[in-house]
Amino acid sequence: MDTRIAVMSIIVENTDSAAALNDILHDYADFIIGRMGIPYRQRRVNIISVALDAPQATISAISGKIGNLEGVKVKTAFSDL
Repeated sequence: MDTRIAVMSIIVENTDSAAALNDILHDYADFIIGRMGIPYRQRRVNIISVALDAPQATISAISGKIGNLEGVKVKTAFSDL
């Protein structure tokens, strides 16, 4: 199984979606290298970065599910490795 290294940048503007986001990340925990969350209280947003090592299709599935959450933005950058 070919895997890719990627990092997802996630901005949560609607904290009501936080539980659903955490459920998605939990479902794919085996592919997550690490994650970092930063609450930016002054702007009422949460900024999350997630490092992954997973098949391309899995990374796309995670990004798609996260992107469908209300008030959540996601962008993914891939390594060439």
